[in-house]
Amino acid sequence: MKKKVLIIGGAGFIGSNLSRHLLDNNMEVYCFDMSKPANEIEGVNYICGDFFDDYTLEHALKGMDYVVHALSTVNPGNSNEKYLQGYERDFIQTTKLCKMITDQKIKMIFLSSGGTVYGNQEIQPITEDALPRPINHYGNVKLCIENTIRTFNYQAHTKILIARISNPYGPGQDFNKGVGFIDAAIKKTIRSEKIEIWGDGNNVRDYIYIDDVCRMLISLFYYQEDYDTFNISSNTGTSQRDVIRMLEAMQLAPQVEYLPERSVDAKKIILNNERIMSIHAVPLVPVEQGIRKYYQWLKKEI
Repeated sequence: MKKKVLIIGGAGFIGSNLSRHLLDNNMEVYCFDMSKPANEIEGVNYICGDFFDDYTLEHALKGMDYVVHALSTVNPGNSNEKYLQGYERDFIQTTKLCKMITDQKIKMIFLSSGGTVYGNQEIQPITEDALPRPINHYGNVKLCIENTIRTFNYQAHTKILIARISNPYGPGQDFNKGVGFIDAAIKKTIRSEKIEIWGDGNNVRDYIYIDDVCRMLISLFYYQEDYDTFNISSNTGTSQRDVIRMLEAMQLAPQVEYLPERSVDAKKIILNNERIMSIHAVPLVPVEQGIRKYYQWLKKEI
């Protein structure tokens, strides 16, 4: 019998891509979101509902083997203005979700954030054992949820897993939702629009192709050992200026506008991926290859 997977926030960038990979792995996929995506995926069961309605949420969970919690109502860029929304809604409702899946004995993977949870760290690449130092409310909301999950794991002897995802990019991303520098850089280059960079362009991030993210997450479905937290990352640092140079090396002409740096942005985030690679020993897509691959995909879509 196929395992049933509910993706909360399944109509989003990660959720949609993960749905395809789960179908390829012979799983029965349910997407729970406020509305269906513009491009529905054949084989996915769509459930339209409000995550913040307890009855609707509990009903959607019935009969599921796994839950992937991929929903967030705030992002790093707007979390300093919408911080109360993050704590009052995302944090509180996810706490309720933990109780629901514990009662129903459903396995869950929570999609946390890599960079914003860790903040500015001296030692790079950053391991899962590093002391988190969030510098914006988005990261702190994620960390509050993580600590609540660990408390449930300890008290109820559950095994909710935490996936700290670095900076995914690839088909289906929309930088207009607040994240995705590579997505913005490629699309704005294609449209001959200016690419906005906050600061001098030397901020370093750990970019990872979305297919690699999905394959890593699926490997966690079968994980039975002791760790509860995993970096989902490439283990490689790339600056914004590096991304611009890669586009130029493709004979493209990106136009860049440098703006004052923001307090919400960490200077350097590279996540150590040794833990996840110990159970997912598959070569990852190098960022330069991934950018070319995504560019070719976008050219076909336009």
